[in-house]
Amino acid sequence: MLKVRDLTAGYEKSEVLRGVSFEVRAGEIVTIVGANGAGKTTTLKTICAIVKARSGSVEFEGEELVKLEPHQIVEKGITMVPEGRQLFPFLTIEENLIMGSYKTAARKNHLQRLEQLLEIFPRVKERLHQLAGSLSGGEQQMVAIARGMMADPRLLIFDEPSLGLSPLLVDQMFEIIRMIASRGTTVLLVEQNVFNTLKIANRGYVLENGEITLTGTGAELLNNPHVRRAYLGH
Repeated sequence: MLKVRDLTAGYEKSEVLRGVSFEVRAGEIVTIVGANGAGKTTTLKTICAIVKARSGSVEFEGEELVKLEPHQIVEKGITMVPEGRQLFPFLTIEENLIMGSYKTAARKNHLQRLEQLLEIFPRVKERLHQLAGSLSGGEQQMVAIARGMMADPRLLIFDEPSLGLSPLLVDQMFEIIRMIASRGTTVLLVEQNVFNTLKIANRGYVLENGEITLTGTGAELLNNPHVRRAYLGH
């Protein structure tokens, strides 16, 4: 579904990604793990054209994306749930969710999709008319995920969804991601919570200093001595 080949990108004079290559197949949960500053978020932003690629290729369902603008990427079927949630705090939850359906194809059935998502996220349904800024961090993350789903994406990208959440909510978050994938949405996940991420991932890539250094199934990477030593403290 998604093929990234020899991707380089960065900010001004600094180069963050150096020849990054990976792929995501339809129906998978694929994760990119690594330390702070490894280039994980830059990778996602380059896929979504928020950061422009300096060289390399990003293909989605056989179509090259690197020359497109972010809104065109969304129209193609890719949506990102950004780090830090980035809701509109002075809009209601309902208004935030409807903002997620601005994609042309998603507008046609946005009310039906809203009803479906409120069944999945009952806490969101209870607070539909509250201002988004009044919610707890965990509730805001639920809204951010639901807003991403309102675009009816074929590929949903998560950037650090568990950041700042309590351990109980972290478990809940990963269960929601697993459920989204089970309903047919392909998932690309960037996370510092390496253990929980690799437990649910079909496959994973380790990104270190802007380069992919390891790849394997989630189980293989969980048992890899380097991963265990560097990211799991074993």
